[in-house]
Amino acid sequence: MTRYGSPLPEKPSLDELESKWSQFWSEADVYRFSRPGSRDAVFSIDTPPPTVSGSLHVGHVFSYTHTDIVARFQRMRGKHVFYPMGWDDNGLPTERRVQNYYGVRCEPSLPYDPDFVAPTPIAERTGKDKKAPAVSISRQNFVELCEKLTTEDELVFEELWRKLGLSVDWSMTYTTIGKEAQRVSQAAFLNLLRRGDAYQSEAPTMWDVSFQTAVANAEVIEKDASGAYHRVAFKHGSEDVFIETTRPELLPACVALVAHPDDERYQPLFGSEVVSPLFGVRVPVVAHRAADPEKGSGIAMICTFGDMTDVMWWREFQLPTRTVIGRNGRLLALDFETLPSEDAARAQAIYDTVVGKTVHSAREILVGELRADGSLVDDPRPTTRAVKFFEKGDKPLEIVSSRQWFIRTVEHRDELLARGNEIQWHPAHMQSRYNDWVQGLNIDWLISRQRFFGVPFPLWYALDEEGQPDYREPLVPDASMLPVDPSSDCPAGFTEDQRGKPNGFMGEPDVMDTWATSSLSPQLASGWLSDPELFAQVFPMDLRPQAHDIIRTWLFTTVVRSHLEAGTTPWKHAALSGWILDPDRKKMSKSQGNVVTPGHLLDEYGADAVRYWAASGRPGTDTAFDPQQMKIGRRLAVKLLNASKFVLSLPAPAAGAQTTDPLDKALLAKLAGTVREATASLEGFDYTSALDGIERFFWFFCDNYVELVKERAYGKVSEEGAESARATLRTALDIVTRMFAPVLPYTTEETWSWTHDSTVHLAPWPTLEEFSTGADGGRPELADVAASAIAVVRKAKSTAKLSMRAEVARVVFQAPADVLESIALLGSDIKAAGNVSELELRASDDAAELTVEVELP
Repeated sequence: MTRYGSPLPEKPSLDELESKWSQFWSEADVYRFSRPGSRDAVFSIDTPPPTVSGSLHVGHVFSYTHTDIVARFQRMRGKHVFYPMGWDDNGLPTERRVQNYYGVRCEPSLPYDPDFVAPTPIAERTGKDKKAPAVSISRQNFVELCEKLTTEDELVFEELWRKLGLSVDWSMTYTTIGKEAQRVSQAAFLNLLRRGDAYQSEAPTMWDVSFQTAVANAEVIEKDASGAYHRVAFKHGSEDVFIETTRPELLPACVALVAHPDDERYQPLFGSEVVSPLFGVRVPVVAHRAADPEKGSGIAMICTFGDMTDVMWWREFQLPTRTVIGRNGRLLALDFETLPSEDAARAQAIYDTVVGKTVHSAREILVGELRADGSLVDDPRPTTRAVKFFEKGDKPLEIVSSRQWFIRTVEHRDELLARGNEIQWHPAHMQSRYNDWVQGLNIDWLISRQRFFGVPFPLWYALDEEGQPDYREPLVPDASMLPVDPSSDCPAGFTEDQRGKPNGFMGEPDVMDTWATSSLSPQLASGWLSDPELFAQVFPMDLRPQAHDIIRTWLFTTVVRSHLEAGTTPWKHAALSGWILDPDRKKMSKSQGNVVTPGHLLDEYGADAVRYWAASGRPGTDTAFDPQQMKIGRRLAVKLLNASKFVLSLPAPAAGAQTTDPLDKALLAKLAGTVREATASLEGFDYTSALDGIERFFWFFCDNYVELVKERAYGKVSEEGAESARATLRTALDIVTRMFAPVLPYTTEETWSWTHDSTVHLAPWPTLEEFSTGADGGRPELADVAASAIAVVRKAKSTAKLSMRAEVARVVFQAPADVLESIALLGSDIKAAGNVSELELRASDDAAELTVEVELP
């Protein structure tokens, strides 16, 4: 093990501190979690598992530093800190990275190739090979490539986290795709299924046509998209009924028209039928209060399906289904002979021209047909509208009917709101985002995905004599079998040669949504199934730190799983970080292409400087990326090195040396106030306010107090005064170093090692009991008076362009009697610090501020 302790250096430097102390922390197991046997002695953190799909960026550095500050503070407070790191390595981001990295695509119909060799990464190819088409590989081969690349990425991530100084217990990492994660996820799902909180349904769901998968509400974002309103005429007898739509390609999917029941324009139409243009299909006109009389013509098509409002109306009015958009975003075939069409042959001929076309192409064709038919009135009117997208996709979502798995959330809405009230939110106003999301729930949580690299559902389905699956009674494994992969494992009572055959079985092809496994991060990290003793000591956890933009996804879903599985909240506190903004005030994200990676920042400024910048971003507040703050942080770290060198270079005070001088007592009283405020701020997870206070005191200490007592500390006044100054300097430095340790772990470890035998990060956090004697009777305002006085003397010298060491003939202080009394107590230090020959004190009846006249030689 690396020996702790370093000699006082001739010239302190930040160079090489990261490698030096990272190695020591690792070899000495400084941050290893030890089980105290009592839940009360633990502070456990549900650390966000970063998505392993490329590289970390400064946004990650920002928020993970906040968590680490809290972890270090709690450790110094005597808690056994449970602080593992997870890797979120399943889902779409990983699949996309593998596809783009290796130039492959997954084809589930292909057989597994045990001799498959990973292709040369695209970035390493040359010439024609660089533009070679993607190679199709089996699902199992594809999953193995995902596992290979994520393992490599995880090592890179860990190296960066270690350099940043995260005090993680690296012996307790977990993943969201490994065997244990699959066992936990599958066991939790089967528990939900057994209780009836998980169910499957054939239902209209939002669908990403690029990724070919269903999407949950919480993963949907809205973007402005250009479009056009088309004024189209339906027929009601000989009369025209005009609708305005931005999606004329859905005209063949129209199953009704709807208007507000109080809209007088359409009162005569309610209960009757109209005929659609081009296709001649008769559809009813219905009334619903959700229809907006002010939008377009006030009457709208109900199509299956244009948006979720269509789904709502379709359900309420029990309308027929005419699905025209397929899972690939292209138009499906439709048989007009089975529809109430007045001219089925004509309708079929027109519709056949758009079958297999993309939505965009179908729209252009049908608009042309409407124009030729005379059913399109006027030219399309351009508009910009909000369109729903999958948060990771770049094409508008469609709504298609598909069989999916859901977790019940709507019926638990009130219970989930109550759970939100049990959590302490930091900042408190962030709870409103959670409440708004829960109160707005109208669809259960969709957890199945039609992807490849994810946790499989542990289910099979028996096939009847015609080879059709019985979805009503899924076959489930015994818990002892978990984890299972239904694509390669068999259910009890069947053999592999019965797979896919009549009277045999088939495996569930879908995988779980990434949030369905990430929502179990407390269970994954704390040994829910594998280590009951550990689980009992850390769950429910103390803290969930995360960004505010995933309250409706990760935070909400974790609350859901803990409520349904354990009947409790997953943690006591939720601490929310803001975003990092680019120079245009936009959120930094990999999808936006505006991220800054942290490697060069750590090299240029040092980890402590980068951590200082992160700690300067207030909880829950979006923060601009600002390297200038890192420069300030580096200057602070250098100042701490140099101040420590100065203080520790002075003769050590004698054992039992007391603080006797009024200025020294004042300084310690001021420091006691800083300790009180910083402790309260960190207990409330407000690391920024804590840092502000500590830093203010430190600069006061360096710029004022040290200069005021320097001559006395050198022993030029009296031995008693020197001992008091030296004892105060060492006490203040000791306490300030410990308070800076959570933010500046490398610099504080270095300076601490010059006079201590063990790490600062296991030293106790300062308490007010440490000031029980030194600050007795101390008046913190005395320190401020002394600082103000010496500042005026310095200013006079600077104005006269004299050295700060230049002699001052006389300084006249004029102030109320009580202030002069304070100055009199500090007179010798002021004279020594300012090189003042004579000090004159004049009483003033005016209660104005202190005035000072400086007489230079």
